Amino acid sequence: MPTLLLIRHGENDFLATQRLPGRLSGIHLNEAGHQQAAQLAQCLEKMTVRAIYSSPLERAVETAEPLAEALHLKVILDPDLTDIDPGDWTGRSLKSLRRSVLWKGIQETPSKFQFPHGETFAQAQARIANALEIIENAHPDDLVAIFFHADPIKLAVSDYLGLPLDNFQRLSVNAGSVTVMKIDGSVPKLLAANLMPPFSFPEA
Repeated sequence: MPTLLLIRHGENDFLATQRLPGRLSGIHLNEAGHQQAAQLAQCLEKMTVRAIYSSPLERAVETAEPLAEALHLKVILDPDLTDIDPGDWTGRSLKSLRRSVLWKGIQETPSKFQFPHGETFAQAQARIANALEIIENAHPDDLVAIFFHADPIKLAVSDYLGLPLDNFQRLSVNAGSVTVMKIDGSVPKLLAANLMPPFSFPEA
């Protein structure tokens, strides 16, 4: 029964620009983000984390590195953990996108929405669910830390809990937060959501 720590990357200056980052490279943690990464390492290094996985995007890898160094583990990069591909919307301001006729679809019926020349939320959810299943199978009895992104984490939790895809936006995943899933056979259990350091590790 693996337990997965679904960890969103720390803060970065791009977040303050109110633009859609998608898979843009070159977005690094700012000072607050590095502090969050250090705090996460302090909380988690006392636990029996057996493996660390990360999206290949810099903001996720940089959040994972302090824990990896503390535990003397390698960060395993998995491209299927990367952020959603927003296609032509990459880098565009949220203010301008909210004026788009397509924006309503993201908020109300994301199950039917596809980013222009990008992914659908359903495709992203299937990609992420498959990546996590592979990790589960590789670590059947382990505690595993997985560093990636807000919407992918929300999509993963929705999939585990059987929530309708159209409701996944109701979940919150803050920068530098930890969501804990215990994979108990065919009944995944949400042990905690959106934990911010310092925190006590929840027991099943």
